[in-house]
Amino acid sequence: MTKTLTINGKIYPLDTKKTLLENLESQAIKIEFHCRDGHCGACRCKLLSGKVNYISYPMAYIREDDILTCCSKSQNNIKLATY
Repeated sequence: MTKTLTINGKIYPLDTKKTLLENLESQAIKIEFHCRDGHCGACRCKLLSGKVNYISYPMAYIREDDILTCCSKSQNNIKLATY
């Protein structure tokens, strides 16, 4: 079964080999970012459901229900909301 990435109510296929930011970019979804290693926090999104794994732990401040798309991947369906 195909995994999905839902952002702001729109559903896209999820490639589990890519970061969430790479998934969004491959679908031509514009999202703010300035790095790819968890330092700046510009790509912060609210995690509505699912669980992510970080390829490098974020150094930017994020709230408990936030994630950074630049350095996170998921093996399961994900629902996000942008700020």
